[in-house]
Amino acid sequence: MATIIAGVLLGYNSYAYYQQAASTSPAPSQLFTIRQASPSDIRYVAVGDSYTIGTGAMGDEAWPEVLTRSLQSKGVKISLVANLGVNGWRTEDAIENELPIYDKATPQFATLMIGVNDTYRETTPDQFRARFCTLLDHMIDKLPQKSKIVAIDIPDFTVTPSGARYASASAVKKLKEFNTIIDQESAKRGVPVVDVTQLSRHMGSDQTLVAPDRLHPSAKEYALWARQIEPTALGVLKNGS
Repeated sequence: MATIIAGVLLGYNSYAYYQQAASTSPAPSQLFTIRQASPSDIRYVAVGDSYTIGTGAMGDEAWPEVLTRSLQSKGVKISLVANLGVNGWRTEDAIENELPIYDKATPQFATLMIGVNDTYRETTPDQFRARFCTLLDHMIDKLPQKSKIVAIDIPDFTVTPSGARYASASAVKKLKEFNTIIDQESAKRGVPVVDVTQLSRHMGSDQTLVAPDRLHPSAKEYALWARQIEPTALGVLKNGS
């Protein structure tokens, strides 16, 4: 089963190194917390992996948290009711374990950022396409307004000091292929995609953008992602397009 990071059982995480998950993983209901929100707030749910939960930074520094606060500062009544990212999870893990909690959280706005763990494992492009479509279609279907969703592409982990260890020719090739799939399938459904791949590549030359584990982004990098995502999220929330 996929690896998880200490602290993720609370729906947040402080920095910690990867730990091997127990042979029997906790049930999804034990992994995630659905938070309370004002009835007038837009209910936001983030689906993803370590990049979504904010591995390498404190819980309130994860980009969905930063994005939510920034949107609130601009007058958007929104609450992040669930951050479903889990360290090491692939598309198939998200389908099995995140979607049931996504449904229970009754989202009105959603983001999807997943795929990095598929790139350096055995997932083929065809498998990734099918699983990404399953995730996206399910998430869209559960939204009261089908346009209230944003996809984010896969960051380039290969530029980081530790990520270079996973940067096989196959992983690099799949990173590009999988991002193309994200673009293609999202476009078919009218879902906007935010490109953070280019931003992530600055981690190769600026170590202040890299977490102490030398693999994940620092809080500074997550904040840059949130800033990149915000105009698209704001447009979707206000205009539905």
